Amino acid sequence: MKQKNSLKNIQVTYSLISVQTGKAMELVPEDKPVTLTLGNNQLLPDFEQNLVHLKTGDSFDFVINAENAYGPTDPYAVFDLPIDTFQTDGKIDENMLQKGNVIPMTDDDGNKHHGEIIAIGKEYVTLDFNHPLAGHDLRFIGKIIAIKP
Repeated sequence: MKQKNSLKNIQVTYSLISVQTGKAMELVPEDKPVTLTLGNNQLLPDFEQNLVHLKTGDSFDFVINAENAYGPTDPYAVFDLPIDTFQTDGKIDENMLQKGNVIPMTDDDGNKHHGEIIAIGKEYVTLDFNHPLAGHDLRFIGKIIAIKP
C-alpha cells in the first residue's frame, strides 16, 4: 500500500525573473530564506514539482510557462472607473491616483481585489486587475537551504 506524500517544509532562497522582460520580480536572499510547505496545494503545482525531489544544498533553475503559473493577461480584467469613485469627502486624493499605484477595491459581492492604475483621464481611471505575474513565463533560480518533515 502506497503512503500519501506527507507535508514537508523547505527553506529556500531564489530569484523570480520574468522571462518576457528579464526583470527580477521577487528576490529571496540567502541571509533571509523563506519557508514553504510542500504538499498542501498552496504553491503553484509546477513550482512544487520542480522542488519536491531536491535535497538540502541543491540548486535549481527552471521556467514555468504563464499558462501553468498565473495565466495569460485577461483583457476583461481591465476597467475604466469614473474618477469620482476615488473621491474622499468630495475631493480626489491626488497622492492615491498615481499611475502604477495598486488600489484595493471591493466588488458588489464584497470580494476584495487589487487594481493597478494604468491610466488617468479627466473623467475615468483605468485599472488593471490582472495578477501582476499574469502573462509572464516565470524563471526561478535558487537553492534549497533546509528541509524539515
